[in-house]
Amino acid sequence: MLRTSILCAAFVAAAATSAFADDAETKAKAEAFAKSDIAQWAADPAIVAAVEAANAEHAAYDQAKIDELDAQWKSEVGAAAHPLIDSVVNAAVSAKLKEKCTGTNGLVTEMILMDNKGLNVGVCDATSDYWQGDEGKWQKTFQAGAGAVFADDVEQDESTQRFQLQTSVTVVDASGAPIGALTVGLDAEGLMAQ
Repeated sequence: MLRTSILCAAFVAAAATSAFADDAETKAKAEAFAKSDIAQWAADPAIVAAVEAANAEHAAYDQAKIDELDAQWKSEVGAAAHPLIDSVVNAAVSAKLKEKCTGTNGLVTEMILMDNKGLNVGVCDATSDYWQGDEGKWQKTFQAGAGAVFADDVEQDESTQRFQLQTSVTVVDASGAPIGALTVGLDAEGLMAQ
């Protein structure tokens, strides 16, 4: 009986994964949501100001400094003291992002605001790393320029066991120049139900 239950659970998970994996319709809906809602969030003056401030603060950081900070962040995950993580999680812009996360009835599962180096500026919840610059969410938006939208593949979130996809947009300043990126995790089932 237990083996049957395990096999059924594995089959259901595999079926759900195949229903969303590389699903063009899901990605198209995510991109449409990014161009409407997420782009508006990224244009919020408080979000733009926070990214501009981070860009100024981090202007002199080279890759060695970024790697050092990323290692520090990773070592703080699950630790008793986490000053670097706290500096981002408790930032005023993170409170603004948390409002967006909680105000969408579960559609938005996470938000990550990044500067022009791919470093976290604000988050809904702590991420596993501080530097996103080596990932598509930053490379395919900030590096692609103003107006860029990137919808990643649907994946099962280990902590929530929900299927989600990350959708990212470029954050621009008042002149329209790229200054950072905003990534929003979307619940795939909720997105498809819209």
